[in-house]
Amino acid sequence: MAPRLAPRLARRLVALLLVALPAGALAQTGPSAPDAFSDLLAAIAAQQPDALIALALVLGLIAFATTTAIVHVRFRRLTAEREQFAFGEISRLEARIEEGRALLMAEPQIVVVWRDPAADPEIIGNTPAFTGVAAPTRILAYGAWLAPASARELEAGVDRLRASGMPLTLTLAAQDGRHIEADGRPVGSAVILRLRDITGVRLDHARLTEAYRGLDAETAALRRLLDALPAPAWLGSADGQLRWANAAYAHAVEARDGQDAALRGLNLIDQQGRAQAAQARAAGSAFSARMPVVVAGKRRLLDVLEVGTPAGLAGIALDATEAESVRTELAHVVSAHRRTLDQLATAVAIFGADQRLVFHNAAYASLFELDPGFLDDRPTDTAVLDRLRAARRLPEQADFRLWREELHAAYRAIEPREHWWHLPGGRTLRVVTAPNPEGGITYLFDEVTERLALESRYNALIRIQSETLDALAEAVAVFGSDGRLGLSNSAFARLWALDAALLAAHPHIDKVAEACRPLAGDADVWGRLRAAVTGIEARIPTEFRMERTDGAILDGSTQPLPDGGTLITLRNVTDSVNVERALVERNEALVAADHLKSTFVSHVSYELRSPLTTIIGFAQLLDDTGIGPLNTRQRAYVSHITDSSAALLAIINDILDLATIDAGAMTLDLAEVDIRAAMDAAAEGVRDRLGEGGIRLAIEPGSASGTFRADAKRVRQILYNLLSNAVGFAPEGSAVTLSAERGDSEVVFRVRDAGPGISPEIAERVFDRFESHTAGTRHRGAGLGLSIVRSLVALHGGTITLTPAPGGGTLVTCTFPLEAGAGRIAAE
Repeated sequence: MAPRLAPRLARRLVALLLVALPAGALAQTGPSAPDAFSDLLAAIAAQQPDALIALALVLGLIAFATTTAIVHVRFRRLTAEREQFAFGEISRLEARIEEGRALLMAEPQIVVVWRDPAADPEIIGNTPAFTGVAAPTRILAYGAWLAPASARELEAGVDRLRASGMPLTLTLAAQDGRHIEADGRPVGSAVILRLRDITGVRLDHARLTEAYRGLDAETAALRRLLDALPAPAWLGSADGQLRWANAAYAHAVEARDGQDAALRGLNLIDQQGRAQAAQARAAGSAFSARMPVVVAGKRRLLDVLEVGTPAGLAGIALDATEAESVRTELAHVVSAHRRTLDQLATAVAIFGADQRLVFHNAAYASLFELDPGFLDDRPTDTAVLDRLRAARRLPEQADFRLWREELHAAYRAIEPREHWWHLPGGRTLRVVTAPNPEGGITYLFDEVTERLALESRYNALIRIQSETLDALAEAVAVFGSDGRLGLSNSAFARLWALDAALLAAHPHIDKVAEACRPLAGDADVWGRLRAAVTGIEARIPTEFRMERTDGAILDGSTQPLPDGGTLITLRNVTDSVNVERALVERNEALVAADHLKSTFVSHVSYELRSPLTTIIGFAQLLDDTGIGPLNTRQRAYVSHITDSSAALLAIINDILDLATIDAGAMTLDLAEVDIRAAMDAAAEGVRDRLGEGGIRLAIEPGSASGTFRADAKRVRQILYNLLSNAVGFAPEGSAVTLSAERGDSEVVFRVRDAGPGISPEIAERVFDRFESHTAGTRHRGAGLGLSIVRSLVALHGGTITLTPAPGGGTLVTCTFPLEAGAGRIAAE
């Protein structure tokens, strides 16, 4: 295998050596050297292959070292040449930098260079000349040395320059009035901003530019303002042609916009108005007039103002329609206001800013008795005060001038002031000085003499009322419409043992009820009181009774008051209630006793009547001669038995009648009763008694003829009892008179005797049962006759009275109605 590889290995070594050896070395050996060398190597490889390999390695190393040395020598030479060139270039650039820096410093300017966004910029130049401060970084505080608008503009331009590389060129204004030119642009990876003062023509140009911008901004602002005005505004040429108009003008002339109005030559003012405006401009004055103008198809009243300008004219029209309407309405309102003030009882005087009288009403002239002619001359405030002082219609003052100056301070005041004038003669005026918004003051005079007197009397009445309430034994409390205690007397506090501090705080009724709860036995009563005090509807007076836990009994009442309050009164009726209860119990006992008495009398009367009838019958039988003769004494005994039995029977009948009336069982048998017959029948019943006492009976029917409706039997019984009573009290030999009188609706019977009369004390009791008074006469009785008379008369619906008779004696008057009611029961 080695023999086969040797020729190929030899050829590769030769190729390698040819590559490794420098081109000059091969050239020096001639063109046939490679071939000979190749043959030599091939021969060596054929004889000794290992030696050839070693030779190849040695030759390769030699070739590599030679090549490396050659390359190194060449590189060093090139490096030296380049270094020498670089040093020369650096020197040249440094010279140019120094030259550029010198050029930069030769002109007053600042250069700011930003190379690294995160690092501080490099600042070149005389910064104190710009900022006035030695610190270079002060130049970046734009607002410290530039005008505010310029500072904002420069700051925004620098931000754009550093963010996006957008160049800037600005003309700025410093705070000291200088003009600064700012030029910024990116240079490579850096950003450069140059600031320098402007001088010469450029300064003039900058100033003109700044002035132009200001004027342009002002013009734009004015045009925008005019365009936003609701009033039409316009500009015209010297010949009066319209050049510009705002939106309100276009609306007024019904154009699309101001440009359309100018193109079409639409004028707002008519020809006559434009001619007057042209004459005013020609005279060098402004034209001002109020004229009617058609605005958007409606007639309006406009205040037109047109002035001449160097370039032509300018005008504006203000709508005065509403102002004119308001002025007219204000004139009407002022007139009505003055007429109203003239009708007031309060005296009113208005002085203007010049302190002269502008207006006064009739009450003012009447109050101070001022001459109308004097007031119509618009006198000053001082003149009016001097005249009032001379007439002694002002308060007496020790220093009148000082007092007047203090009064006139109202012209300089802001708020109204109140004064009290105590005039000679006892009158008092309340004076209010109110400053007017347009200057001057308004005086208001109220005479309060009577009101003060009324207040004094009212306060006195309040004090009297308070003292009167405190003096009352009754407890009184007044609660307002809000349910709070407004007024109470000392009796109320004592009755419920309430603290004076609690009452002084005007507590709500709930707190009062809570404080009274320990003594209040019935809690429902305070609930009803609360409803009466706080209720809105059904406010009616109420009465109630309250029994407390301490045994006290209170009678109370609530009374709604006109102002929405409620009056509560409480009376301690413990003693009277206890007495009333005792009297009720005693009355019930008396009623029971009276009922027992009536029952007893009724039973006894019925039980006595039967044997008494038997006695009377047997006595009459014994007196009969048919049975047998009686001697004189026996006949006298029988006569006494008969008389006594008859008297006893009459008493028993009277008792039975009274019992019947008390039981309500007696009814009247009504019929037509002849007056004369009734009088005769009653007189016949007392004939025997008249003869025994030698008494005369006079019957005087008078005008009482005819009949009346009554119970004839009871009428005779009434007249009989009255006559019997009169005969019993009449002295011997005297006369008893029975008279009658007929009226339109009644019949009156009168019985008169000539007895000793009857005292008023006894007259009140003679009609009571079992009341019998002899009064020193021979009259004896059970005291039932007059009681029965009164009951029977009352049953007829009549009346009976007993009075002293003129000249002595007693007069009994008995009145019957012409139509008596059936079944009438006596009241007592």
